[in-house]
Amino acid sequence: MNVIKTSLFIVLIFILSSCGAKIFQSSDAISLSKRHKTIAILPPSVSIAASKKVDAESMKEQQKTESLNFQKEMYSWMLKRKMQGRILQEIQDIETTNIKLKKAGYPEIPLSPDEICEILGVDGVLGSNYALSKPMSDGAAIAMSVLVGFGGSTNEVRVSLNIRDCSTPKLIWNYDHKFSGGMGSSSSKLVDNLMKNASKKMPYVK
Repeated sequence: MNVIKTSLFIVLIFILSSCGAKIFQSSDAISLSKRHKTIAILPPSVSIAASKKVDAESMKEQQKTESLNFQKEMYSWMLKRKMQGRILQEIQDIETTNIKLKKAGYPEIPLSPDEICEILGVDGVLGSNYALSKPMSDGAAIAMSVLVGFGGSTNEVRVSLNIRDCSTPKLIWNYDHKFSGGMGSSSSKLVDNLMKNASKKMPYVK
């Protein structure tokens, strides 16, 4: 496949396919979430399936990059809904969140949910886990196509979102879903599809 064909293929949209999301919501999730004035979006935990073509150090850097990409996209998505009046809570700037966590030594130093809440000074935290079969970045896929004539793709992504209340503290909402697709399944496209689906049941979103 030449570069032109590959570039055209890369712009294909992400396709969702699953047997349905699994959702947990505590009986007091709505009442507790309404008390939240400020929430924080934690840096997602990202795992990428091992590849013989990618060394461990490069894989580690890719995971860090994708974690920040996903966090930025989730923040942008929620900020847009706040501007639309669909989310009432204030959303802590992710730079502030990450700086506070870094000063506390996270994630190298494990922290309990209540410790994270105290460090961030928020009422609720949105955590997430992304398990990727292959790297997601459009930039990486395009760069690969230019260099070697083919781009990367993602065959399957397992995503878990969770909301913890800081006053209790306890898990009040959890969402698990599996997505699958081909090239062009960038962080922004994945998060947009994910959040649109998850927001139908997320306590924060009207």
